[in-house]
Amino acid sequence: MSLTRLLLISAIAIALFAGFFFAGRSSQPGSVRAAAPVKPHQDRRPAPEFALKDADGKTVHLEDYKGKVLLLDFFATWCGPCKIEIPWFMEMERKNKDKGFSVLGVSMDDEGWEVVKPFLANLGVNYRVVIGNDATAQIYGGVDALPTTFLIDRNGKIAAVHIGLASKKVFEDGIEQLLQDPVADASRGMALPAFAFRTNTK
Repeated sequence: MSLTRLLLISAIAIALFAGFFFAGRSSQPGSVRAAAPVKPHQDRRPAPEFALKDADGKTVHLEDYKGKVLLLDFFATWCGPCKIEIPWFMEMERKNKDKGFSVLGVSMDDEGWEVVKPFLANLGVNYRVVIGNDATAQIYGGVDALPTTFLIDRNGKIAAVHIGLASKKVFEDGIEQLLQDPVADASRGMALPAFAFRTNTK
């Protein structure tokens, strides 16, 4: 066998080995991958219950959204990134409200409805908003940054948490995936109750 032919065979073998090596490495833990829009079912924890007032003075409970996919957005009128996301959420509400999806805004403004009502009217917000408080923020992990947004599945479990400005596509992908999830059939012993009443998140 000529030296040239031997070198050619060796080069091909090295190239094939390198291809298999790096292909194998790409599937190992720690490799760079696109983040999943929602957590696997087994990693989701029940969303804490709350009772907060809306603009009409009616009490809103998390349990009111049982069986729906819920986008729960903690925001404030002075928050720049919140003003970017809110129009996205309005669009998502329009697009998906007939599919079992809702948006619920939780304002963390200290001034309450005095500043929130004009803000909502100016933007033409088309979903329900309530005034939050420190107790609600605490049971949801503290909410130390705004916006903080939770995607809650049909079974009342937190499927995703976005702290700060997230991409519109991440929200859209997460909502689409959750809308395809079935509601747990507790009567057949297939799932936990839809909502859990909790005093803390630990």
